[in-house]
Amino acid sequence: MAIVVNLDVMMAKRKMSLNELSEKVDLTLANLSILKTGKAKAIRFSTLEAICKVLDCQPGDILEYTD
Repeated sequence: MAIVVNLDVMMAKRKMSLNELSEKVDLTLANLSILKTGKAKAIRFSTLEAICKVLDCQPGDILEYTD
């Protein structure tokens, strides 16, 4: 089981940098970087909600399950 984080794809589609997203979501650059690279072990729903709001997307656009 693997959860793939497609945050970089959504950021590219919205032409948004990691720094810009970090400011708008009010998360540290380090924490967003960990999430973007797929090294995060968990994500809070409030964080996911904030990211989705800023990127105007659904959670399924960011997180993907692969077998």
